[in-house]
Amino acid sequence: MESPLVIGIDGSPPSIEAVDWAVSEAALRGLAVRLVYASRWQRYEGAVAQDPTERPSEQDLIDALVADAVQRARRRNADVRIATDVLAEDTVMALVNESRHAAMVVIGSRGRGGLAGLLLGSVSLGVAARAHCPVVVVRGDKAGRESTHGRVLLGVADAGEGADATRFAFQEAAKRRCELEAVRAWRRPVREVLRRTVGHPRPADDPGAYHEEGAAAQIEAAVAEGVRDHPGLALRRSAVEGPPHKVLVQRSAAADLVVVGARHRQGHFGLQIGRVAHAVLHHGECPVAVVPEHDEPSTTAAAHEI
Repeated sequence: MESPLVIGIDGSPPSIEAVDWAVSEAALRGLAVRLVYASRWQRYEGAVAQDPTERPSEQDLIDALVADAVQRARRRNADVRIATDVLAEDTVMALVNESRHAAMVVIGSRGRGGLAGLLLGSVSLGVAARAHCPVVVVRGDKAGRESTHGRVLLGVADAGEGADATRFAFQEAAKRRCELEAVRAWRRPVREVLRRTVGHPRPADDPGAYHEEGAAAQIEAAVAEGVRDHPGLALRRSAVEGPPHKVLVQRSAAADLVVVGARHRQGHFGLQIGRVAHAVLHHGECPVAVVPEHDEPSTTAAAHEI
């Protein structure tokens, strides 16, 4: 039996958006969904009656929250199988544990307890950084959440890195029957930037062209397996000058899903996502998939993202 798609729920608006996105994704993949409410204190900030004797119990409030999520999921797609669970555990650790037996974990960008000014909640960041399966943080505008752009965006990693994220991106684009854009950012050497700034003539052999060609070559190497496995897939290759995190955030405005990798290091506890994934999770204009890469990182690799 295939692993289900796990949805972390808490009744917040981002959580509701995550249910909608996840049920559509489950239907696309032919998977069941598992709605999980997890809280160490099993506490829900619901309406409080003036008379304490009339106040609903915590369990009643949680049951109502879960029932509402089930109804929402069924309205989204009545054919998707739904299971539920309520766990008296720390939210992050509960969802990380769930990720061991899930095809994917889907969560909203912020929960009920998050401050309104935060771009990304601690639960979302914690789960994305530690999960054992792909995690999708549902964020961005309605166009991106409803997959109206017809494009999956992949941040191409350094050579030898990001294979799992690349495979995931190809699979997503194939299931959606949409375009996959593989993006690799490149930077002009500082000395060349300074030369151009102070008005020195451009050399015959442009260092920028060299680095752009290098980025294009890295894209080709990264997508070779995916092109072989998905020969009919529409693929756009984009070598773009600029800071990697800014490039992906900007291009996310015209995408339905951004895919980036995260390295899980042996013996390392805590945040394990790089600057690029961190920036896209906070500022992306569409849902963001963080895909764990489980192999040991190269001792010579400086980074694992675009």
